[in-house]
Amino acid sequence: MNKKYFSHLNPITFLQTFVGKSIEAGEKLGCVKCHGSNRLSHIEQLGLNASSCFEGAYREESELDGTLDQDKYADMIVEIKNKIGGNFSRATSEPGMVRVINTRCPFGETVMQAPDLCRMTSSVFGGIAARNFGYAKVILDKRIAVGDGMCEVRIYTDPEKAATLQGDEYHREHEVIRGQLASAKASIDMGKQGRGTWCAAQSDKSGNAKGPTFVARSPVMLKVLETVDVAAPTTATVLITGETGVGKEVVARRIHAMSERWNKSFVAVNCGAIPESLVETVLFGHERGAFTGAYEVHHGLFERAEGGSLFLDEIDSLPLATQARLLRVLQNGEFERVGGKQNLSANVRVIAAAADQLEKLIAEGGFRKDLYYRLNVIPINLPPLRERREDILPLVDHILAQLAARYNKLDKTLSQDAIDRVTQYNWPGNVREMENVLERTFLFSPGAVITKVQLPETGGTAPIESGQVVDQSLKEAKRCAVEQVEAEILKQALTRFHGNISDVAKSLEVTRRAVHQKLNIHSIDPKAYRSQPRL
Repeated sequence: MNKKYFSHLNPITFLQTFVGKSIEAGEKLGCVKCHGSNRLSHIEQLGLNASSCFEGAYREESELDGTLDQDKYADMIVEIKNKIGGNFSRATSEPGMVRVINTRCPFGETVMQAPDLCRMTSSVFGGIAARNFGYAKVILDKRIAVGDGMCEVRIYTDPEKAATLQGDEYHREHEVIRGQLASAKASIDMGKQGRGTWCAAQSDKSGNAKGPTFVARSPVMLKVLETVDVAAPTTATVLITGETGVGKEVVARRIHAMSERWNKSFVAVNCGAIPESLVETVLFGHERGAFTGAYEVHHGLFERAEGGSLFLDEIDSLPLATQARLLRVLQNGEFERVGGKQNLSANVRVIAAAADQLEKLIAEGGFRKDLYYRLNVIPINLPPLRERREDILPLVDHILAQLAARYNKLDKTLSQDAIDRVTQYNWPGNVREMENVLERTFLFSPGAVITKVQLPETGGTAPIESGQVVDQSLKEAKRCAVEQVEAEILKQALTRFHGNISDVAKSLEVTRRAVHQKLNIHSIDPKAYRSQPRL
């Protein structure tokens, strides 16, 4: 059986291969640190060779034969570049020219110290185009490398249209692709060994990746981990329920990391934070001209998560119309962009999360029962911390160790009195609240032993360290007071408007997104207010 090289192409293996081949080529040239035209020639050569390997791997896995047309070429280069760490998408083009845009570079901020690396992108795009069309001119209109904030690339396959334009040219001469400084064999069948090098096919489907660390000592959470182990290798949809802050996204990421999709995208979205008028565009994308201001095709989250997993947090916040469209995706694996007429396939595993009141919402008609059944193939309920107190101290130790590493400080532990207070506290905000409390306590505790944990119910301010100036402590006290007032205002507004986020946002004159951010900061669950009578 053929190895699926393209499926295993990822940013890490690409960058490792790039560095290794750069050193190898530099040693052959006798210049480990190449400069000027030698350096550009070397980068262009790597790009041309990689383009042949990438194209061959893509064709083999997609069972694609023959010369590409403009659309298939555009799809191929976008797919390739996104595999190695970009964030490319197609933009409005014209016959004889393909335009793509990008908002993330696989080389990260390093590319700003070495803008010549952009020739790698140019030669990958140009090599594939020249191999299929005979000619290509690549023009880098905008580049992250020079501070533009994004990349915008035009690839011309029509020599006449590109005649007066400045760019990198590539030609096919018999079985050779020639750039301005380098050349490479044109055959896409030449590089199966190269495909294994650039794409790094793995024999272990899930590697050693187990996803984010999940601390569990209580019997109920050990049972959750057993369910995750069974669910992860399947394609079944998973519905995770529990209070805010219990770690629903952590479980979702662990399921993805342990699945066969581990090397594909994990896309997470908080459905409650999306304005209702934009929900369908965010999820499914829109076509150019679908509505006023839709100047370009927008790729939704289902397209971005293609082949991977899509985590829909607070799915109970979706409008009923969107729920119907989501149900269709789950049933048929198809969807349409807003304003579109073409069915698009969705090879995406959906992992959803909601609060515990989902069944009550169904009874009230706010959530579709058929969608619930489709999502609830494998249910996972995460109990709050107050119902699994065996996990509290292991979580505290884990969080404190993370904080010591993050802030490059010595490890800290809790005194017996602090341990008693932590274990007796009910943690209404669960793990998220614990992380916030411990981070604040860690930063303002001078010694290796933390004697006082700044729990919200105490209303205490940070202890003053030896040698710490007084105004710093006053600033912290002021910040804590502001946080308490802010949390109280949010709670009053939620009570007044029966947990309706839109009404709360209007009354406070902020956006819905801002309200959700503040609720997360203060570990407030708006659903807890939806069962109260409206004032």
